[in-house]
Amino acid sequence: MGIAQESDLDLVEVAPNESPPVCRVMDYGKYKYQQRKKHASGKVHHTKTKEIRLRPKTGQHDIEFKVKQARSFLASKDKVQVSVVFRGREIVHVEEGRRVIQGVIDGLMDCGKLEVPPSQQGRRIVATIAPK
Repeated sequence: MGIAQESDLDLVEVAPNESPPVCRVMDYGKYKYQQRKKHASGKVHHTKTKEIRLRPKTGQHDIEFKVKQARSFLASKDKVQVSVVFRGREIVHVEEGRRVIQGVIDGLMDCGKLEVPPSQQGRRIVATIAPK
């Protein structure tokens, strides 16, 4: 205890179950900080796929808002699946849906890369964008 007080450090019991108990002279605050830092660096981000759903009639401002939202997903290392869904007789105007999805892809190319190009799957056109 005297050595620890002289050097202005703490006496920490390392192995209390041993005979005799093992103690160590150290800066306990610094030790706790290093342990917390080591524990926090072990967190790993698991990539999720987020979906942005649009329609061929979606307004320009709404599309810009969805692109902004997709940018935040890409910034946090998540994939983004962009879907244009056709309802009822909208399926007649597939070219309008392709124009919408191409506009979204062009808006996201600076922060992501095209992983799966646009393809039609029934009543939807789907494309996947991965973070850079």
